[in-house]
Amino acid sequence: MTQPDWLTPQWLVGGAPHVWRPYCQMKTARPPLPVVATRGSRLVLADGRELVDGLASWWTACHGYNHPHIADALRAQIETMPHVMFGGLAHEPAYRLAMRLAKLLPGELDHVFFAESGSVSVEIAMKMALQFQINRGVSGRAKFLAFRGGYHGDTLATMTICDPEEGMHSLFAGVMPAQVIADLPRDAESEAALDALLAARGHEIAAILVEPLVQGAGGMLLHPPEVLRTLRRLADKHGLLLVFDEIFTGFGRTGTLLAMQAAGIEPDIVTLSKALTGGTLPLSAAVASRKVFEAFWSDDAGAALMHGPTYMANPLACAAANASLDLFEDGSWAKDVARVSAAFAEGLEPCRGGQGVVDVRTLGAIGVVEFDAPVAVGDLCARFAELGVWIRPMGKVVYLTPAFTTPDADLDLLISAVRQVVGVN
Repeated sequence: MTQPDWLTPQWLVGGAPHVWRPYCQMKTARPPLPVVATRGSRLVLADGRELVDGLASWWTACHGYNHPHIADALRAQIETMPHVMFGGLAHEPAYRLAMRLAKLLPGELDHVFFAESGSVSVEIAMKMALQFQINRGVSGRAKFLAFRGGYHGDTLATMTICDPEEGMHSLFAGVMPAQVIADLPRDAESEAALDALLAARGHEIAAILVEPLVQGAGGMLLHPPEVLRTLRRLADKHGLLLVFDEIFTGFGRTGTLLAMQAAGIEPDIVTLSKALTGGTLPLSAAVASRKVFEAFWSDDAGAALMHGPTYMANPLACAAANASLDLFEDGSWAKDVARVSAAFAEGLEPCRGGQGVVDVRTLGAIGVVEFDAPVAVGDLCARFAELGVWIRPMGKVVYLTPAFTTPDADLDLLISAVRQVVGVN
């Protein structure tokens, strides 16, 4: 629905010729919807409409928008110290956050390296894994094993470990170094195939990278916890590091605080972002095990990890993350996720009868309807907006990942909109 000219903000008119938007062909894409405020589970548009946000701003606003506890923490921090460089200096919000993450994560995952974006944290994890092998005197391990259906970011190194065929980066095939891409070991046959692959090529590989339980942007593809236990066994057998990309799955989205908890194992490195700050400021972390960190602990300056983003451990972002962890500590998020999960399991199930629908699946606060062909993203976004919700499909899936605190009435609106678009009652 095109809004009248008198409702179009001047900042949108003036800025549109200069803003390069994400994930769209700007010549043909529909204009973006102008948002002027957020509250709870809703986006407030310039024309006064409110849309229930079914995506929590790409999975970040897990506690809902404008949460007063996080807002109070940000106000206090900005009056004290908005930012300070992290090279040679220290500040309380980052050091307290590192202690809390080390306590929250299982086993020996207790060395936290901060960055700004999730993609960068994955690159840092890759760099850690490569240098881990080098520092131990192991040569030739310069590749990574990743999986079909996977997605780990849009920066150059992370593009190489995304699905090379189904992902968004096929244009760059042959430009960047090719990694080893395999099928997830879902059964005895695929486990044996992966074991054989690692026996043949393990000497080339530094680490295995996987999104635990859910391959997110690759299509919201689910796999059982046993897959992760298999990967842990194979990584240990072939002398590889195991990296979990929990940028999407971390902080309650799958039903446990961290997806790895469902498998009862720990990786050697885990990356975190998205909901870490409750959808307020960019912050990420690559958290390494003691074994990994000790490979860098040396009298030799050349063994150090030479990396340091400018806004690394930004105090404002760390204050937001500490406030977000406060909210997770009270435990109410688990009941909310269970409530959302139950609503999706019941409300989306009838979509199986929709034309072109090949699967309906749910896990935690994730609901997915998959079609037999890619959907028209722009047209569907517009249709959903007409129905009072913000849902942005991707590839073959229409999916819901709302704030955990989304009220039942707003969940009903999201589910009803999906069912109407699918064509079921």
